[in-house]
Amino acid sequence: MRILRLASILLLCAAPAAAQDAVYPTYGVHNAPSVSPCANPDCVYVRSPGEPSNPVYPAWWSSHWTMYRVYKNYAAYPPPYAGKPPPPLKEGQDYETSHGATYYDSTWTDGSRHGAMMEYYDKRCLPIFPIDNRFTCAFISLGETAFFVTYPADRPKDMPPVCLFSPRNHPPELDFIEHLPYARSDSARLHDEVQGYSFWISGTDGKPVQIGASSDRTARGDILFGYAFESLPRPDAVDTAAPPYRHPQSFYFSGSTYQPPDTPIVSQNYTDFAMVKPDPAQTWDQVDKLDPATLPQCQLFNPPAPEALARPPGHPAGTWAGPRQK
Repeated sequence: MRILRLASILLLCAAPAAAQDAVYPTYGVHNAPSVSPCANPDCVYVRSPGEPSNPVYPAWWSSHWTMYRVYKNYAAYPPPYAGKPPPPLKEGQDYETSHGATYYDSTWTDGSRHGAMMEYYDKRCLPIFPIDNRFTCAFISLGETAFFVTYPADRPKDMPPVCLFSPRNHPPELDFIEHLPYARSDSARLHDEVQGYSFWISGTDGKPVQIGASSDRTARGDILFGYAFESLPRPDAVDTAAPPYRHPQSFYFSGSTYQPPDTPIVSQNYTDFAMVKPDPAQTWDQVDKLDPATLPQCQLFNPPAPEALARPPGHPAGTWAGPRQK
């Protein structure tokens, strides 16, 4: 199988594109409901009797996580996962493991922008784009503006250090989970030790089509979007004076089935979630002073398509960029 050569990525963040084209549907989580074809106009799911109340993020937090890229036998063993994907799935045969960290501060402001978040992917970039993801990257959101950052050690050839990912992609609000339906089947898969919230989104028109990760809809070109929180509140590992709260357990979703990165299912499992306020000098200071208007527009979802970029055989490929073009 041929892979996407690094030389073919050289225009990912360099080719011009209209900023308005870089607004992606997130169903109320990262931008306004008007951006997405939600099931409800406000993209909010009202909990039914017997469903848990909505967990809420702390005002700030930090966490490392382990990312599992599941590329075989995923339909029989859908997320959420208690840790690594369960047997008989085997590392190196059915899934790949990598690592990263997320830093979040809802109180950050520079007077005009509000809220900050950085997601750092070590040696394996977020695999939702139809490119070879074997490099380190970070997404940094300051207010509504989201930046994409790469690093000298493994930056793809001719890719600039920073490009503008989106002008409308803010950090999730503290109560963001109200935008996802409660998935009873996801929760039961882990014996109700977690509360799962997920849906599948149609790759054709972008509308929600199924609650819960099972049954798998990858072969239809649809997209999974889900979070799991621990079911029982517990004290924070750092700020023990804070009231107990339900800690996030994992973020699970569909990746790109293009080859590369060949990522039907992804799960990012938090390993040390705690109310640690991020240090700006180690996180968003690297983009804080940049003027988005002067940055090249990223082309991660629509890179120049060389012959070597292979569509997955036998079924359409969904994308987080929005509904497939007919």
